[in-house]
Amino acid sequence: MQTVRLEKIKKQSYAWQESLRALRTNLQFCGDDKKVILFTSAMPDEGKSTVVVELARSLTESGKKVLVIDTDMRKSVLAGRLRVKVNKGELLGLSHYLSGQRPAGEVLYGTDVSGLFMVFAGPTVPNPTEILEKEYFQRLIEFGRETFDYVLIDTAPLGAAIDAALIAKKCDGAVLVVEQKRAGRRLLQGVIRQLELSEVKILGVVLNKVKKGFHGYGSYYGQYGIDNKGRGE
Repeated sequence: MQTVRLEKIKKQSYAWQESLRALRTNLQFCGDDKKVILFTSAMPDEGKSTVVVELARSLTESGKKVLVIDTDMRKSVLAGRLRVKVNKGELLGLSHYLSGQRPAGEVLYGTDVSGLFMVFAGPTVPNPTEILEKEYFQRLIEFGRETFDYVLIDTAPLGAAIDAALIAKKCDGAVLVVEQKRAGRRLLQGVIRQLELSEVKILGVVLNKVKKGFHGYGSYYGQYGIDNKGRGE
């Protein structure tokens, strides 16, 4: 297994660290049976991928072994934002594995963060929904469940593609990342309905990119709930 360097993991502010600890604690209180967790959003650029990686790092600081799987084979930004550096060859990813080009062992990377392992998305493919339904993906999930304390799955925004709803069926729980004052209520209601139709337990919502003075943190975690009248609980 190759180890990659994540060259753009920023030093966290105290407030951001506290937000992540709260999210980590809430996740752990969900129970030991909640190991494979899906993270999605309604729209692009709501900070979902950042939340996933930083939460994974926070979990490793508490002694957990964590696998992050980037399933956004449409328009992934994770590897680029982290400025991932491989020691040799190209950076392989999920699309290589699901298309049968490479075995799972070759797309699984250790990182320079102790306890953090990653499967990157790989090259864009024209049919991500189709290949995510293959047995290969289920095998990867089961491997992660047996090998790691947590598997955090970063998905394409559910408001833009159906991939997350398909993946959710294989997960123990889902977390919705929402940028403050960005996605409309109807769009959020639609995303929540899609997750509910997948019969996955929605564990909560991360309110991200919160302005100063609103709870005082960069993000806020709470139980989800948007009723038919569009009022947030």
